[in-house]
Amino acid sequence: MDDLFPPFAPDANDRPRRFRPVPFRMIAPNMITLLALCLGLTAIRLAFEGRFEPAVIAVIVAAGLDGIDGRVARLLKGTSRFGAELDSLADFVNFGCAPALILYSFTLHNLKSVGWIVALVFAIAMCLRLARFNAMLDDPNRPEWKKDYFVGMPAPAGAITGMLPLYLHFLGIPVGSWGVAVVLAYVLAIALLVVSTVPTFSGKTWGKRVPRDLVVPIFLVVVVGFGLVISFPFEAMAAVSLGYLAVIPFGAVQYRKRVKQEASGEAPVPAEAIEPPASTKP
Repeated sequence: MDDLFPPFAPDANDRPRRFRPVPFRMIAPNMITLLALCLGLTAIRLAFEGRFEPAVIAVIVAAGLDGIDGRVARLLKGTSRFGAELDSLADFVNFGCAPALILYSFTLHNLKSVGWIVALVFAIAMCLRLARFNAMLDDPNRPEWKKDYFVGMPAPAGAITGMLPLYLHFLGIPVGSWGVAVVLAYVLAIALLVVSTVPTFSGKTWGKRVPRDLVVPIFLVVVVGFGLVISFPFEAMAAVSLGYLAVIPFGAVQYRKRVKQEASGEAPVPAEAIEPPASTKP
């Protein structure tokens, strides 16, 4: 029997593989993404409980973390394919599912099946927008200057502007039965902007180099802006949403100018040289 089934003797070369430790700089951006995902899921729970103010704040904070994780990854040189995929999945929950369910619980449920369809359209529009964004990252023929623009409204901006009816409600402008149809039309318009090909400012390439004489004014502006958001959060978010929507036509005009420059053989003007008419990063 020993000839048929010899005792097991492990090969000397068959040793457990020792995995190299992962640097913390690769983990830190993903931890920020997971924190944002926790906020998005918590916002859904709060919406089910009828606690709309903290639900909206959770989505807004998740949007802020979404703007940080990518910059932290690039700063620490911790970018990875895993992080990019995780970020997209978190964005779909935070800026697609959470705002759609919040809006449905807030007022769209009054329209029953029609309101649910609109919520589905909003969430699916975010999913399609994120899928298109990931596909465009692998396009080697895309000119470098086009990275200064998003194709359509980015997901965080779509979520923040999509919740404008909630900001107005918190400011004392109630959305009664007469306003449900207006909210429905507005949410559909935001969903169309998200999946459209309208170019919008990216803002990712701004701020890499800041003139020395502008450092102190930028500090003061950031402090004042932070104070306004903390003291008057919904007034600030309503102003940011309306301002962002007003800036979209200017981004489209700048994009067309640069397309014409490229077609005529001229070098497109870098994004840093274009003075934005207003802040485009919610």
